[in-house]
Amino acid sequence: MKVLLSTFALLCILWSCSEKTPVPKPPLYLRTELPEHEYVVFSDNCPYTFEVSKLYTVKSVQPGQAAASCHKDIDLGPLNGIINFSYIHMTESLGTYVNYSNDKVGEHKIKATGIETENFIYPEKRVFGTIFKLQGDVATPFQFYLTDSTENFVSGVVYFNSVPNYDSLRPSLNYLEKDLYHLINTFEWK
Repeated sequence: MKVLLSTFALLCILWSCSEKTPVPKPPLYLRTELPEHEYVVFSDNCPYTFEVSKLYTVKSVQPGQAAASCHKDIDLGPLNGIINFSYIHMTESLGTYVNYSNDKVGEHKIKATGIETENFIYPEKRVFGTIFKLQGDVATPFQFYLTDSTENFVSGVVYFNSVPNYDSLRPSLNYLEKDLYHLINTFEWK
């Protein structure tokens, strides 16, 4: 009986001391429900026009000087981000502006796990440019520039109002990518 009781006590002690190995749970992200893509034409006193998603709001960077400034912020609404859209009337060679844009993309190579580029060449509209898709936990997942190659140059940089987490932002990035391609494909100089 003592042996049975001591065996039972030993088993109880061992059972109470055993810990289950914790199993980590994968991170969960909120599902973003976004509407179908619909576009409107943006045009003002600036030397360009393009189609932008109805979800987004185009604002002058310097309110009160809208006619004087063609720099815009495109508020991404439910995506919680912004596109800084800058216009430059070129006074130097095209290479200067293209190299500057490439250098800005290069600053993100430390964090980027990959950088894809795609060129756009529309000679009938005199629109030429490149979009950079930066992968990984970077501050700017998309950057692009468009030019007529002689007088006008615009660049765009996308920022989200959150800590960069590529996996959690991927649904928003996929949605925004379609809108950026539409903006670039419908871009025209006046």
